[in-house]
Amino acid sequence: MRITKPGLSASLHGILPGRSNIPSRGEARIDEIRQCMLDCLGEDGLARFPAVVRRVRWTAQASDLWYLRSMLMAALCELHGERTARRQMATISHLFEGLLPGGLASRPSPLER
Repeated sequence: MRITKPGLSASLHGILPGRSNIPSRGEARIDEIRQCMLDCLGEDGLARFPAVVRRVRWTAQASDLWYLRSMLMAALCELHGERTARRQMATISHLFEGLLPGGLASRPSPLER
């Protein structure tokens, strides 16, 4: 996984001719997902799980954020318990609709039957 500073690449691309400074719809949705993930952690989670926070903030692609859900789920379980964490993760997973290839989409859990 390549880690870059979004602000630096955005500023470099902004000075190139023919590039728009307006974020694409996909980028805006990724930012929305990222913010939702951080909001679920709350202030306590931001302080207790800096590695999760750092990875969520610096991940640039929807598929990478998708894979971070397990790390986030573990943190949320520790903070709020499994029931609340599952509800929050369901909300987050719903935000990924239309951003991921078909193989990465959520499937119904056999445990929920």
